[in-house]
Amino acid sequence: MMKGIAASQGIAIAKVYKLEQPVIEIGLAVKSVEEELAILEKAMVKTVSDIEMIKAVASKSLKEEELEIFDAHLMMVNDPEYRTSIEASIRQGGVSAAGATKNVSDMMVGMFESMDDEYMKARAADIRDVSFRLLCNILGKEIPNLATLQEPVVIVAKDLTPSDTGSLNKEYAKGFVTEMGGRTSHSAIMARSLEIPAVVGCGDLLSQVKNGDEIILDAITGEIILHPTAEQIASYQEKLAIFQREKEELKNLKDQASITLDGHQVDLVGNIGSPADVQAVLDNGGEGVGLFRTEFLYMKSEDDFPSEEVQFSAYKQVLEAMQGRQVVIRTLDIGGDKKLNYYQFEEEMNPFLGVRAVRFCLMRKDIFRTQLRALLRASVYGKLAIMFPMIATVNEFREAKKLYDEIRAELEQEGVKVGNVQVGIMIEIPAAAVNADQLAKEADFFSIGTNDLIQYTMAADRMSQNVSYLYQPFNPSVLRLIKMAIDGAHSQGKWCGMCGEMAGDAQAAPVLLGLGLDEFSMSAVSILATRKVINGLNYEAMKKLANECVQLATAEEVKAHVEKVLG
Repeated sequence: MMKGIAASQGIAIAKVYKLEQPVIEIGLAVKSVEEELAILEKAMVKTVSDIEMIKAVASKSLKEEELEIFDAHLMMVNDPEYRTSIEASIRQGGVSAAGATKNVSDMMVGMFESMDDEYMKARAADIRDVSFRLLCNILGKEIPNLATLQEPVVIVAKDLTPSDTGSLNKEYAKGFVTEMGGRTSHSAIMARSLEIPAVVGCGDLLSQVKNGDEIILDAITGEIILHPTAEQIASYQEKLAIFQREKEELKNLKDQASITLDGHQVDLVGNIGSPADVQAVLDNGGEGVGLFRTEFLYMKSEDDFPSEEVQFSAYKQVLEAMQGRQVVIRTLDIGGDKKLNYYQFEEEMNPFLGVRAVRFCLMRKDIFRTQLRALLRASVYGKLAIMFPMIATVNEFREAKKLYDEIRAELEQEGVKVGNVQVGIMIEIPAAAVNADQLAKEADFFSIGTNDLIQYTMAADRMSQNVSYLYQPFNPSVLRLIKMAIDGAHSQGKWCGMCGEMAGDAQAAPVLLGLGLDEFSMSAVSILATRKVINGLNYEAMKKLANECVQLATAEEVKAHVEKVLG
């Protein structure tokens, strides 16, 4: 048995299909500059054609917003900077089209992989995917096509590219397992969308299997069983039947409230990165949007900060689509590892603790002003709440709120209608959690960002493999900070939500419920499963459980206690 990261829940029992990509060997021979440029041009044309064909196949099973990855790949191939960088390398370096492509690709991949943000790090896979296809076309190598599968299989690969997952035939691709990857990689995201079981980051697997081997993929626990016995197959067939039955039953919860057995109600809402993500929240019974990450509007913009009109249109679209349900929009959270092509941040010794998020916005109030104007103009189209990220002190919040108040007054003087808006704080710095009772006197609500709160509390980069053991959501010190934030909000009659990964963790739900969390914001696909957990709990009992957990010494003790109490 092997263990990986369960990226898309489900169970698969089938034969192994090893996805082995062509081996790229770049020789030393170089033709004339003109010939190498001609080879590059021909390969570029074929690469564009390949991606367009894959997109056409994928459009039969993926939603419009999920097809955007192929548009991004087409933009990359057609990006003048990408192309001219390769051409310049051919002209100046005396290298072949293949060598130049590899040099440029390696440089870009290295740049993205050095970033700490999990989302940005995963974008390196896009560059790798496009460049690999281009290299194969330059060298005349054929890339395997998963659309041609003819029997049920579990795909085993080093990694799956967006092109691979986009061409999957669900009838035969019963699941996949990769040696690399994480929950936010494109392959994992697409697997969840396609509802294909997936386990990623499982280490050295390819060397242990061959085509046709029997394999069981448990993408609920992240376990992989090679060469299963007849008894194991029978056991997992029963487990698969139960999983499918429970999955169908979850759909019955779509229009139900999120309410405990003793009548305590909470809100289960979704995290989104663009207007295109709204439908998934609605399809999964989301009661609102708890986090709209607006930085993606800025990162998608090609040559300048998005205009007021561009932002207004996006915010209006989300608010209208949510049909009166609350939408919490986070103001620009940029800096650190989130870079922009068109803006040069000042060099800092530690940019993750430097000018980023609200700190950047308060330094560049011209940029902040544009966003706040767009948000306030859109506020009449729905129920808007605005959240400032990375607030550390009361004075920071006061300064941001003062600008908000000024812009609101300006718009009203201009005769622009503005809706009723709540203005809140994202609690992701320990200092803010400790001082929550004071911040709550000034803010309308809190939303706890556990991803950063945990790594700042433990002084451990969550993306660093060597200290990943310190990324402990269940550590009592983290739970106590969460309790401080919730209690601080409640002491002033304000509500407190959570928009970090922990909010969608079914194991954490009982403790968070007991701590008094009012709103759980998560990936859309996690909403119904979390609702089932909460609707089966007793709030008073969970309050007792949470109080006991914060008194324990270690994360392991907390998990063991939760399992003991809930059975």
